[in-house]
Amino acid sequence: MNAVYWLILIIVLVVLEIITLGLTTIWFAGGALAGFILSMLDVQPVLQWAAFCVVSLILLFCTRPWALRYFNSQKKVKTNVDSLIGKTAVVTSAVSNLEGQGEAVVNGLTWTARTADDSVTIPEGAHVEITAVQGVKLIVKRKEEG
Repeated sequence: MNAVYWLILIIVLVVLEIITLGLTTIWFAGGALAGFILSMLDVQPVLQWAAFCVVSLILLFCTRPWALRYFNSQKKVKTNVDSLIGKTAVVTSAVSNLEGQGEAVVNGLTWTARTADDSVTIPEGAHVEITAVQGVKLIVKRKEEG
């Protein structure tokens, strides 16, 4: 196979990888590079295709899991609302889901507060832990003393 076809295949696969960012086609671009090198050495096209398949599969199955772990292990910085989860807030208005009331202050801002369990009420002045944020409401639980 002509080396130009391998170059075209490499470019197409790299462009697809840039567009999708799925860490899938880049491994086949590595296989196409092997095919390109073999075509430059005037190796038979059947061997070029075999090298393409073998190198692509080796890269896909051996290096993709490592690459995914590396990219997914980067610590994600919590921003805005996500950073509230786990923080302590102070109840400024008793929290009662059944009565549809409750407010808590965290980071100097007043939020509507609710509990995960409708039967739980939390009195004013109690310290609570934020377990989730749903829309503009904090989902809280009473913080254990001690």
